[in-house]
Formats: sequence, C-alpha cells, structure tokens
Amino acid sequence: MGLLDTLVRRGSALTTPFLPDDYLSMVNPLWSGGRGPTRELRARVEAVSREAAGSATLVLKPGLGWDGHLPGQYVGVGVEIGGVRHWRTYSLTSPDRVTITVKGLGLVSNQLVRRTPVGTVLRLRPAAGDFVWRSGRPALFLTAGSGVTPAMGMLRGLVRRGPLPDITHLHSALARDEVIFGPELRRLHATYPPYRLVERHTAADGLLTMSELDALVPDWRERETWVCGPAGLLEAVSDHWTSAGLSERLHVERFTPLVVGGGSGLVSFARTGAQAQADSTLLEAGESAGVLMPSGCRMGICFGCVVPLLQGQVRDVRTGDVHGEPGDLVQTCISSPEGDCALDV
Repeated sequence: MGLLDTLVRRGSALTTPFLPDDYLSMVNPLWSGGRGPTRELRARVEAVSREAAGSATLVLKPGLGWDGHLPGQYVGVGVEIGGVRHWRTYSLTSPDRVTITVKGLGLVSNQLVRRTPVGTVLRLRPAAGDFVWRSGRPALFLTAGSGVTPAMGMLRGLVRRGPLPDITHLHSALARDEVIFGPELRRLHATYPPYRLVERHTAADGLLTMSELDALVPDWRERETWVCGPAGLLEAVSDHWTSAGLSERLHVERFTPLVVGGGSGLVSFARTGAQAQADSTLLEAGESAGVLMPSGCRMGICFGCVVPLLQGQVRDVRTGDVHGEPGDLVQTCISSPEGDCALDV
C-alpha cells in the first residue's frame, strides 16, 4: 500500500461524513484518493489541437496516482454529460505525454472533440492493454480510420528511441484529408526509409480486400502484424491470417468486444430504482437509463465495470454463454440480460 493510500484510509475516519476526496479537490481538482486497479484518477485538459476532419488531439495532465503508460496502450476517460458520467476508451498517442486523439463520432467522442475546452477536468482509468511494440522481425501496421491511433503511439515511441525499424504501414481512410496524422505519417515516410506508408482512400479506391494484400505488401507473410480499425476489417484480417497459419504473428486491438450473441430483457438497477428494456450490454442499458455505471475498458479486460447480480441471469456477448446466480459479480460491459434481471447499482 502506497503512502497516498495510507493517508486516504486514515483520513476517511477523520473527515466523516465527507470523503477525503471532497477536501483534496478543494485544494487541487487533480488530487484524488482511492485504492486498487479501478481507483479514480483525474486529469486536466492542457491543450486541444485539431487533426483531420472531425477529430482532435487532447493533451492531458494527470494528477496523483498516474503510473505511466507504454506506447500503444489505451486509457479509460470519464466525461460528465448532462449530469451523467460516461466512460469511453481511447488509445494513447504519445510515448511521453498523456494524449488521446478522438474522432468525433458518438456522444462522448463528440463532447471531447467539440465541447471540451482547455482546463476541463476529466476522469481517467490506469493505462492498460498489450497492443505494444515487441518485435525482432519486420512489421506491418494495418489500420483504418481512428484505428491509426495506437499505431501512432508506437511509431512516435520508436522514432524517439531510434533507429526506426522496418515497418510497412497500410492505412485506410475515406479520403486523403481524412487521414488522422496524415502530414506526420507522410513526413515519416519521406524521412525514415525503413518506414513505408501505403494509403488507401476508400471513397476513390473502395474498401480494402485481403485479395489485394499480395500486391500492396508482397512480404506480409514474413511480417509481425498489428491491426486496428472497424470490426469488419478486424474479422477479415483475423480470418485471412488464420487461413495462412499465421495467427501467432497477428496482434489485434479492438475498441469494442467481438459480439457472438446477446440476450434481452428488463434490467432493474436496485439502488436508483431505474429500469431499462435492453437488448444491448448491461453497461449501455444503465447509461441509457441515466445510471452512473462503473466502467473502464468496455471490452471485458480491466474488470472496472463489475457489479453484483441480484436477480436473473446474463449472457456473455463474446461467447453466448449464459450464467449468473444471486450475488455473482458480473462484467456489465460484456454481458447482456438473459430475460429480466436486477443489478446492485
């Protein structure tokens, strides 16, 4: 247990009925206590810069408790919208600063891109994920849309460390001016010969198909591959690499869980009295009902969304498995209701 955790634990007895966080935040809004892997961290937005159309990079200054990150990892970001805290996960795009680059699609991402000024205090989860550089052989980065963000984090880290290794980067975007980090990636291509950028502009060229790989990247079978992008691309690449017997050389980063099957039902949230008829995940059902739901990665990795099940059963959307007894802890981000159920939240 660290010094901060010890002070917070002892301070709780002295400050009741208030929490130490209540006093810490009066002194500095970035100070926060708490313990464990789901400890609430805070960060101030230090700068906002526009990237490609509809996207922006936010530079964040984390407060006490931030343990750092590796290039390519992701971070959970909590945003207050209409009095409800929403969590989304974003890749970290700098090796030495806490920066996220967000495409303005969806409620939270739109808020961050268009309505989050410098000085705003956000909530954070600790950095996580294993989509990080670990290769001794030539590499292939296969990205599309905002899936370029973890690759950019790795590239910047590799440039800083030097020399840049042999990397072919095949990236798809709607058009040239829609390529996030486009100018920087093109400068890397021109400046560092081991890095080769191949752009695919889908409005003119159509969606990338696996049958084109041999022409675009003739030696793709010899390369360690990192892929990130829309679900359709991830599934196509995973199937293609499996068919080629190269699954062990493929690293996949997903922004949402791979959904095999989900259930539906009425979800009751016992502490708030809210209810939601849902055929989505329990996390999404709670957020749609205005319930403040704990969450982190939203993919079943970090266990930041675990809550007790009071009644009913749930279905794991990744496997289709049905499970649950009263008192069980369930992961709301990868579970849907299997009939009516109730949660202790």
